[in-house]
Amino acid sequence: MSFIEPWQLRARFARALSEMYGREVPAYTTLVDVSCEVNEAVVAAGGADAQRLGSLDRVTAERHGAIRLGTPRELAQVARIFGAMGMFPVGFYDLRDAAPSPVPVVSTAFRPVEADELARNPFRVFTSLLAVSDRRFFTPELQRRLERFLDRRVLFSRELLALADRAEAGDGLPAAEADRFVTLATRSFALSREPIDEGWYRELERISAVAADIGGVASTHINHLTPRVLDIDELYARMQARGIAMIDAIQGPPRWDGPDVLLRQTSFRALAEPRAFRRADGSVHESALRVRFGEVEARGIALTAAGRALYDELTAEHADGRRWSERVPVTERGLATADLAFFEYELVADRRRDGTRPPADVAGLLDGGWATAHAIVYEDFLPRSAAGIFQSNLTDGGSHDSAEAGADLDADWLAGALGRELADPISLYAAQRERSLYAVRRALSPHADLSRS
Repeated sequence: MSFIEPWQLRARFARALSEMYGREVPAYTTLVDVSCEVNEAVVAAGGADAQRLGSLDRVTAERHGAIRLGTPRELAQVARIFGAMGMFPVGFYDLRDAAPSPVPVVSTAFRPVEADELARNPFRVFTSLLAVSDRRFFTPELQRRLERFLDRRVLFSRELLALADRAEAGDGLPAAEADRFVTLATRSFALSREPIDEGWYRELERISAVAADIGGVASTHINHLTPRVLDIDELYARMQARGIAMIDAIQGPPRWDGPDVLLRQTSFRALAEPRAFRRADGSVHESALRVRFGEVEARGIALTAAGRALYDELTAEHADGRRWSERVPVTERGLATADLAFFEYELVADRRRDGTRPPADVAGLLDGGWATAHAIVYEDFLPRSAAGIFQSNLTDGGSHDSAEAGADLDADWLAGALGRELADPISLYAAQRERSLYAVRRALSPHADLSRS
């Protein structure tokens, strides 16, 4: 009897979700097709160098999804489902203070955390939780009504959760159970055709379209599924040439003279999808909602804490590519030696043959030919960019009372809601870098005490 490991469950689920979303949102299929065209063109022009941040096969298969949930119970349940696929909560993102249109959610991303698991299948799901206790958005009375509504709904079946727990405890499932798990998990995120209570939905929509999309319906669904592209500016132009309306800008760092860093994102505008609504008198009519869109991303090198601080500074001053090139090293070596970005280091074979003593610092290791640096890809998200994508696809900014105090929902609170440890992205990248440096230094100085290095 064949046994399906967590990474295989993850790959199957990502494929099944992509097929389903393509049927629901045909423009997504166009986005994937154009992404593949651009990726093939970039690799044809750039060869091996174009694949330094991921092979063509990996980039072509890569996806991240986005879902929205209403309660800590739902969040803890989805953590079990993703845990079965080797996906763990990484990072804390607070979109409630995003300008100019705050979004009443806090978020994390479920993804693999080990480099070999990411290489096998790098699927991620950006997962947002409605901040129902935040008085800037919801009055005490509306919070109570929201919680009653959300507590009644069931997003994930007992069978699915039992299979998830079995898979996580046993590092996978037998083939038949794996098939059932993927089927049930995929079905959980399908767009429901059940009529929506129009009065309730519109009441929440006046506060936030995102709040209505989460708390105004009796189900959840995949909000977007995102392919990865090697040249997002070219993709943006090609999508427009096909007559597909794109949002006004590419979110994240600007195009500049240096290597790609962090994450750049854009999307086509949310499409008007027919949905059934039930009026107060019980009659049902059809209208349209714009809540799902087609996002695409270009991933670059992960930045250190110092690099992120510089990124935040440049973002705050709305720096363009020229300004970036003035403030940030334009080479990977410069980023590495300035401790602005994360790299893995690999020993150069036979470098010791000239009898010289290896240096201790990264610059010396690189300049002396002792080691080579390989960029660590940024696997996570940017709060401002995520909020920018959300806002660009909303028909209006909703309403909130900035005079009220916001609910104290931080990373520790989210970890408690998850019932799981919340990993810190920078710590993951730092550990990956330090493991590689330790291996290089140990090989160069096998008898040295590296415990303080």
